[in-house]
Amino acid sequence: MPEGPSIVILREQAAKFTGRRVHEVGGNSRLDIQRMAGERVAALRSWGKHFLLCLEPPDSDDFTLRVHFLLWGSYRIDERREGSAERLSLRFGNGELNLYSSSLKYIEGDIDAAYDWSADVMSDAWDPKAARLKLRAQPDTLVADALLDQDVFAGVGNIIKNEVLFRIRVDPHTPVGALSARKLGELVTQAREYSFDFYRWKKDYVLKKHYQVHTRTECPRCARRLQYVAKLGRKQRRAFFCGHCQKRYD
Repeated sequence: MPEGPSIVILREQAAKFTGRRVHEVGGNSRLDIQRMAGERVAALRSWGKHFLLCLEPPDSDDFTLRVHFLLWGSYRIDERREGSAERLSLRFGNGELNLYSSSLKYIEGDIDAAYDWSADVMSDAWDPKAARLKLRAQPDTLVADALLDQDVFAGVGNIIKNEVLFRIRVDPHTPVGALSARKLGELVTQAREYSFDFYRWKKDYVLKKHYQVHTRTECPRCARRLQYVAKLGRKQRRAFFCGHCQKRYD
């Protein structure tokens, strides 16, 4: 599943379509995708793991196409993926945008009324204080689940979760309420900082080289074998962590 930083990269790569009209629409989505034909892309935005195409019809209310790439979604710009049918294909005068294995949905009206931008870890509007308040309201939630809560950390996915917990030396089984104020602050700070590291490394095609624990077998700090849980917590996601370096708070 593409995490928030990857969606920001898509937004940047697709920026040339801003202000352009959709000349042709294709794809196998059951959504009324032909509604976008002839419309102008007023803006390209992102919120967490959502890629947003804001459309501005000349004679009706604005609407936005929300794209969620789910587990296996992908995209191509000015090319097509061989052997795969497009969920959506948008052709413009200056190129084309092709989406695969994605969930599509329309959001009507003002997009700013639909999203809490302060929850997006990659946004200029990110509010760490609000994140801390939301976390304190769920003391029994495991930190592994809390980091994947898109209402708190929009854009954080499983890679970021595993790496952040290793950075701050916290075992993923720890409940939020067991963290000290300092540790809670580290959790919130690193959720954003690691996301921007992820963004830079992915743009440079070196992201996997920087994994410390995700999909690894040996701890880079103590050289002990890492622990692996296939389905951890309420979210049932994979966890990689060091049982020696990462403390379990109760």
